[in-house]
Amino acid sequence: MSLYRVTVDWTLDGDFPARRYSRAHTITFAGGLIVPGSASTQVVPPPWARADAVDPEAAFTASLSACHMLWFLDFAAQAGLTVSAYRDEAEGTLAKGDDGRWRMIRVALRPQITFPHRRPTPAELDDLHHRAHEACFIANSVTTEVVVEAPV
Repeated sequence: MSLYRVTVDWTLDGDFPARRYSRAHTITFAGGLIVPGSASTQVVPPPWARADAVDPEAAFTASLSACHMLWFLDFAAQAGLTVSAYRDEAEGTLAKGDDGRWRMIRVALRPQITFPHRRPTPAELDDLHHRAHEACFIANSVTTEVVVEAPV
């Protein structure tokens, strides 16, 4: 078992009863990294949300993307492949579910991977992505549809 600690700090700035208050906050990770956080400006309009901060939906999408990448890199190394660059322009979709509640219904991972030597076959690449998805702790923890739309 492993524990992960994060501290989220928020202080009132605005008119709370009128719901006209800042959603800006800070997220402090155990290693000391402090990240500005906010509600998404697609959900809460400025000035009550900040476009230059991380919102929970983007953090969720990034978490799935990073987890998949880390497992992919490990499985590629085990297969004797060398990866020199990995870029994922992941996209998370927030929408109402069948029960009418808002949720992250889908995350599309779109990795672009550079192999400086031997490039895996399409079947090998598909297997690496499948194994990475199956091993990803975050993907195993959510009901969100996670798809890999990788070029072959």
